[in-house]
Amino acid sequence: MFSVVFNISSGSMHLNPEWKVWRTGFKSHFWRAGYIMKISKKSSWIFGYSVVLFVFAVCLLLLGTFSSSFFQEETSETKDDYPYVPRIRVKGPGYPPVFAYWICGSGGDRGKILRLLKAVYHPRNRYILQLDASSSDQEKRKLALLVKSHKVFRAFRNVDIVGSSNPLDHKGSSVLASTLHAAALFLKISRDWDWFIPLSASDYPMMTQDDLLHAFTSLPRDLNFIRYSNNNDRNRATTINQVIVDPGLYAQKNAPILYASETRTKPNTFRTFRGSSWTILTRNFMEYCIHGWDNLPRTLLMYFTNVVNPLEFYFHTVLCNSPRFLNTSVNINLRYLIQKTPPEVEQHFFNLSHYKNLVESGTAFAGQFKENDLVLQKLDEDILKRPPDGLVRGKWCLPSAINQNAENNTSTLDYCEKQGNINIIKPGPSGLRLQQLLSKLVSVTRSRSSQCNRQ
Repeated sequence: MFSVVFNISSGSMHLNPEWKVWRTGFKSHFWRAGYIMKISKKSSWIFGYSVVLFVFAVCLLLLGTFSSSFFQEETSETKDDYPYVPRIRVKGPGYPPVFAYWICGSGGDRGKILRLLKAVYHPRNRYILQLDASSSDQEKRKLALLVKSHKVFRAFRNVDIVGSSNPLDHKGSSVLASTLHAAALFLKISRDWDWFIPLSASDYPMMTQDDLLHAFTSLPRDLNFIRYSNNNDRNRATTINQVIVDPGLYAQKNAPILYASETRTKPNTFRTFRGSSWTILTRNFMEYCIHGWDNLPRTLLMYFTNVVNPLEFYFHTVLCNSPRFLNTSVNINLRYLIQKTPPEVEQHFFNLSHYKNLVESGTAFAGQFKENDLVLQKLDEDILKRPPDGLVRGKWCLPSAINQNAENNTSTLDYCEKQGNINIIKPGPSGLRLQQLLSKLVSVTRSRSSQCNRQ
């Protein structure tokens, strides 16, 4: 099966046998089939050559017609009024890391994904956006057009969109397969990143990227942030022994997972570990999970294929059974999970009443939010300082003089007017507090035995 990835800025498109990339010039492509024909007569060769030229001309005409109709939705913002200037990511001690964000959603999540992208965007990072099989091709193309129309995304060329997706069941193994697939795509596109951060369309940042990048700048790049559950988890054995089948692995549409009547015995060749399904994992560890040179990741992947909520087990178990990564875990995932709203409580009142606890949690991300949740607006205004439909500014995003529109009195600063230095960050109080917290946790982790040994 091919993977289709739209890159947001380049006008070219190329294919290879393993996967195909559509660079979002959305130029049509031709499959080239090799064939050999022996033609004995010169007249036949000339006639065949003329036919080929005629067919080629007709194809060019149809291609021009298709292209002009396909892009009629594009606005004038797609012009290169924010030209691309190469900015080299400076790596090494003292410089910020590079995060690889995988943002995944279902049908109808196009707006949530775009809003989340703008809230976590920084030119140093890389981004892959994905809508699962429950979304239509039209919705995926619309998302690609919306991203392509943004001049900053086109300029820095660090946003890609997966065009072909499988069904996802967040309780089944299909979501684990998609997570590994996203990490593999990042490795295929570029290995110039440090940590892999998966987000759902219902998540949202609790601090700016400058804050998060600052907090991670002084940390060793081999640390995996992964939260473990208590060792006395009574449901662990029941969950591991229960055998399920996720139709998302073989069906074209989402379907409920299937439970087997029989159970299996506890494994004795490896220890199982459990924790939060939300993690921040290093590039080296994700590469190990994908390539699996000692076969442990593949063995565990096949085992956890038939487990409920495999994301709560797989990475935890791989890490704790691998001698190389055994001592690289920090027992925190930097995420605040919002409890479901009671039906009798109004949504906006319930969310705002918990806003203070949310902000003071000190985490980097929170979920799960509904679309147009009032808390998101509060976070934009109070924490991120993000203008409506704009980006979170930093040293990389320099405003020019404020120009006010006399007719509607709106500012033109929704987008960055000038490119700054992408290697310079300016943290706020949240970033400084998180940096102190992580440094303390890392120091404690390094001074004690492995987190895996205490489970």
